[in-house]
Amino acid sequence: METIDRVRSEQTRARYPDEHGYVERDGVRTHFEVFGSGAPTVLLLPTWSIIHSRVWKMQVPYLARHCRVITFDGRGNGLSDRPDDPDAYGEAEFAADALAVLDATATERAFVVGFSMGAQRALLLAADHPERVEGVAFIAPAMPLGAQTPRARAVTSFDQELDGYEGWAKYNRHHWLNDYADFLQFFFSQIFNEPHSTKQIEDCVAWGLEGTPEMLVATQLAPGLDEAAIHELAGRIRCPVLVIHGVDDAIRSHDSGAALAEVTGGTLVSLDGSGHAPHVRDPVKVNLLLRDFVAPPRPARWPRGRARRKRALYISSPIGLGHARRDVAIADELRKLHPELEIDWLAQHPVTAVLEARGERVHPASAGLANESRHIESESAEHDLHCFQAWRRMDEILLANFMVFHDLVRDNPYDLWIGDEAWELDYYLHENPEQKSAAYVWLTDFVGWLPMPDGGEREAYLTADYNAEMIEHIARYPRLRDRAIFIGDADDVVPDSFGAGLPRIRDWTDQHYEFAGYVTGFDPAEFADRERIRSELGFAPGERVCVVTVGGSGVGAALLRRVIDAFPLAQRRVPELRMIVVAGPRIDPASLPAADGLEVRAYVHDLYRVLAACDLAVVQGGLTTSMELTANGRPFLYFPLRHHFEQNFHVRHRLERHGAGRAMDFAADGPEEIAAAIAEEIGRDVDYRPVEAGGAARAATSIAELL
Repeated sequence: METIDRVRSEQTRARYPDEHGYVERDGVRTHFEVFGSGAPTVLLLPTWSIIHSRVWKMQVPYLARHCRVITFDGRGNGLSDRPDDPDAYGEAEFAADALAVLDATATERAFVVGFSMGAQRALLLAADHPERVEGVAFIAPAMPLGAQTPRARAVTSFDQELDGYEGWAKYNRHHWLNDYADFLQFFFSQIFNEPHSTKQIEDCVAWGLEGTPEMLVATQLAPGLDEAAIHELAGRIRCPVLVIHGVDDAIRSHDSGAALAEVTGGTLVSLDGSGHAPHVRDPVKVNLLLRDFVAPPRPARWPRGRARRKRALYISSPIGLGHARRDVAIADELRKLHPELEIDWLAQHPVTAVLEARGERVHPASAGLANESRHIESESAEHDLHCFQAWRRMDEILLANFMVFHDLVRDNPYDLWIGDEAWELDYYLHENPEQKSAAYVWLTDFVGWLPMPDGGEREAYLTADYNAEMIEHIARYPRLRDRAIFIGDADDVVPDSFGAGLPRIRDWTDQHYEFAGYVTGFDPAEFADRERIRSELGFAPGERVCVVTVGGSGVGAALLRRVIDAFPLAQRRVPELRMIVVAGPRIDPASLPAADGLEVRAYVHDLYRVLAACDLAVVQGGLTTSMELTANGRPFLYFPLRHHFEQNFHVRHRLERHGAGRAMDFAADGPEEIAAAIAEEIGRDVDYRPVEAGGAARAATSIAELL
């Protein structure tokens, strides 16, 4: 086996395998992956070969923090071979592949987990090889037990050529061979019959297209297990058994799972509202059930003895540095109101750069977080980041990070949780309200996903669907957020609608949020004497200082290079020009071009002081930096990232309301245009709408009431 950084060329994973390899049996190679170490080992079996082992992406990162996890692609899909013979897809073959993987990974015993068709393989392993199986968990087991579903009835006409293929008639070899993509879309819409399952359906359709209809026909013709065989095998199982089944399963009836639990003497857990793949659509509950089944948690460490101090856990979004600056400002104000308050931070780079420089306590559990900034950077092109789609594709990272939060607060009591655009926290708490054990505050500076025009009807539908789910969450659990605070004023909220048939964003936000005003993290009055600040920073008299910065992520490298190319042209127009390029914590300054007279710096703590003293700034369209410049009355050029709905709509609306900045277009404005704009804007007197101070204190006062 070899150690790797990446196996597949797909979206960023929350956890990459520590080892991977192939095992060959009867000429068929099976690809496996190993995550984590220590005991016990959990073997996550492949399901029907219509999809591969990435169907376990919501389980692997969490389980791998507590035990060793093995997955493998079932023959017919993923990185495994695709034999032609239907006999090669018999249930006994998959069980034999599982044994071969256990041998190849030097695994003597494992807990075995099977989803849908994987349940038959798990049954064979547990019955025929009890010495290798510690326990077996079945998720939505595909067994010929209990009431039949439309899928089971459709199988009876699988080989018949029909006049039409609608609904379950699509479960037909002729339709598969003629329009495989249509079948996949239908089938996975039945698997994920829960509302708001667009991402799960998209994932599975894409994975299905990695296989072929000919392969899938072969699996349908392969020898399986009938009801008599199921009963015989189940009667021989002696290990612990857990059965998890969604009550609303449209593929395999809940009765079939209940019947399996009965014949095996296992424990049945029924999930209300769940369909056929609860581990995908209801992953928090399933993860916790599996964790408790294979490795029961330690008792929580509750304080003893004298009364403890109040404690808060602050979760600050790592997408950029703006959240960190305003969050430490709010934390400082909270400490003024509650001097005894202890604040821990659950955070990751680059936010930790700000926190550590401030002497804040970053909780050690932060080391277990999957890196969100790296994912965002991997999604970006040249000054182009489709923010909404990047967020959708971060689903497994968000779930993995929520599970880190879950374990932390389960084992360590806090009085207050504060989440600044901690999307994973807010989403999964609303999906699992029983996990709330402290007062909870939600902070954000924008409300509502908005479609980009070139996304067409599909993107308009998807953003509306995501908005509708959020609106339903708040309507269903209106008191889960003890405080919802908008960082800004009511007029900073865009006037758009959440989508067709949904309310207007401003009206809804008025009803569900408090407005703290903007939080700069500093008092602009401190920079009234700009000459003093310039002197402290080493700016010479008569210099025209232009600061170029793109925030805390690595997405802005293309803009930095474009402005650097413009520097010599701008210097001809402004001979006294001094340009300072701030690469930030995630861009290597050495990767940027050099030019005579150009200064390139890495991360600059308290960059707002430099911005307050400059004559012009060139920035992306992010809110924090642009509002810092607005508050200090500095002229600036801003380049919203293409396809970044927040920068193009929410931030731009706020800046236009303040009359601040000059919007530029990266696609149209090259070095010549940038140089001309620098010459026109540098040192210009501005007349912005004032940014009211005191936002951090107002937010802290509201939050402090919960303590």
